[in-house]
Amino acid sequence: MNVKDIHSVYFIGIGGIGMSALARYFNFIGKPVAGYDKTPTPITDGLAELGISIHFEDNVDLIDDTFKQPGTLVVFTPAVPASHQELNYFRSNDFDIKKRSEVLGIITKDSFCMAVAGTHGKTTTSCILAHLLKECGLPFTAFLGGVSEDFNSNFVLDGTDYSVVEADEFDRSFLRLTPTVACITSMDADHLDIYGSKKELEIAFGDFANRIKPGGKLFVRKGLPMEGITFGIADGSDYRIENINIEHGTYIFNLVTPSEVIANVRFNKPGRHNLLNGLAAFAMAVQTGCPPHRLAEALGTFKGVQRRFSYQIKNENFVFIDDYAHHPTEIDAVYQAIREMHPGKKITVVFQPHLFSRTKDFADDFAASLAQFDEIILLEIYPAREEPMEGVTSQWLLDKINNPNKKLVAKSDLLTALTNCTTGVLVALGAGDIGMEVPKIKKELAYAG
Repeated sequence: MNVKDIHSVYFIGIGGIGMSALARYFNFIGKPVAGYDKTPTPITDGLAELGISIHFEDNVDLIDDTFKQPGTLVVFTPAVPASHQELNYFRSNDFDIKKRSEVLGIITKDSFCMAVAGTHGKTTTSCILAHLLKECGLPFTAFLGGVSEDFNSNFVLDGTDYSVVEADEFDRSFLRLTPTVACITSMDADHLDIYGSKKELEIAFGDFANRIKPGGKLFVRKGLPMEGITFGIADGSDYRIENINIEHGTYIFNLVTPSEVIANVRFNKPGRHNLLNGLAAFAMAVQTGCPPHRLAEALGTFKGVQRRFSYQIKNENFVFIDDYAHHPTEIDAVYQAIREMHPGKKITVVFQPHLFSRTKDFADDFAASLAQFDEIILLEIYPAREEPMEGVTSQWLLDKINNPNKKLVAKSDLLTALTNCTTGVLVALGAGDIGMEVPKIKKELAYAG
C-alpha cells in the first residue's frame, strides 16, 4: 500500500494518543479524516478544532458517506471490541482495514526511521529525540505517545527525511516497523495477557531488533539480554553519564561517547530513568550526523511531556506532580526521582491501577512499590479494554500494601479526601482517566503552601 493511493481515512478509536497522531498526519497531508471514539476528551476536542468530524456513538448511520466509498482506509485500535458495529460494517464490506501499527510502518518505511522500544520510557525518549532533531534543524516527522511540551502536540511534521516513532510492544505492534536506528530502553515483564511470559516478551523484542534495516544500529540499555551499542549511567557503557551533580533541581553531568567526553551537560527532568531516556535519545540522534556538542546542549532545553513527571504545583511548601506510571518499575522510578529532588518531604501517592490483568499479574510488586510512599490513596481499577476479574479489586491490592497509612477512595470522593492534605509532595499516578482529575486537584490545592 502507498499513502498516495488512500482516498480518505476513518479511525475507530480516534481519541487514542497514537491514533490521534496518525489522524493529524493524514489531515495535514490533505486526506479527508473522520472517526469514532467512546467519549469526548481534550484530544478529540483538539482534532475537532482541525475540522475532523468525530462522533461518540457506535452507529454506522453516523459515518459520513465520504468514508463509505472505495479508497477509504479504516484504522482501528486493538482496544476496540470484536462486537463493534462500525468495525464489523467495514469488515463485511471488504474495506481496507489496518491496525495503527501497520499504518505507521507504511508511512515510515522509506524514511530514516528512528524507533524507540521498551516497556518503559518510550514516550519520553521519543519526545526528547524529536526535540533534538528540531534543534538540529533536521526535516522529520514524529508520531509521539504523549503530548510534548516542546511542540504542544503528539505529532510533528517538519519534513519526511527522518521519522521518530514509538515501537509499541503491546499486541506485537512494533513488528510492523522497519527502523534504521532503534533503541530498547527496558524489557520488564508486562502485557502478559498478550505474551503469557517474560520469556515470550523478550523473544518479541529480539524479533523487533531483527527488523532493523541492513547497516542500521540498535542501542540497548546496559544489562538487557540483547546485543547492541550500550548506554547507561557510570557502568562502562558505550554511551554513558558520569559525575552527576544536582543544582536547583537540574542534573549536571559528563556525557561520555565512544569518541569524546562532553562536560557539564544539563538536563532538567528529575529521575535517573529520565537521564537514561535523554541519553538514549542523544545516542540515536548522533546517528543523523548532527554534532554531538549541539545535541548535548539541546538536552538542556527539553521541556518535558504532559503526564510524565509533570509539575502541576511547585513551591517551597507544597509540590504536586502528575505522572503516567502504571507498572511497579515505573512507580519505583517516580519514587526515586521525588526522594532525590525533594529530600525529607512527606510524599502522598494517589494511584489508579490500570487493567485487571496487570493488577493481578503484578499485585505483590505493586504493593511493595506503593508501600514506599508515606501515604497511599488507592482508586478503583481502570478497566480500559477489559472485563472485571473475580477477586481482582483495589481492596484486594490495598490489603497487600504493608503500610498503615493507606485508604481506598472512590474517584468521586477524591477531591474531598485531598482537601485537608498535609503532605509535602502529592503525586498522581496511573494510565487510566486519573489524568482528567489532575486539573481539578490542581485547582482545589492551588492555595497550598
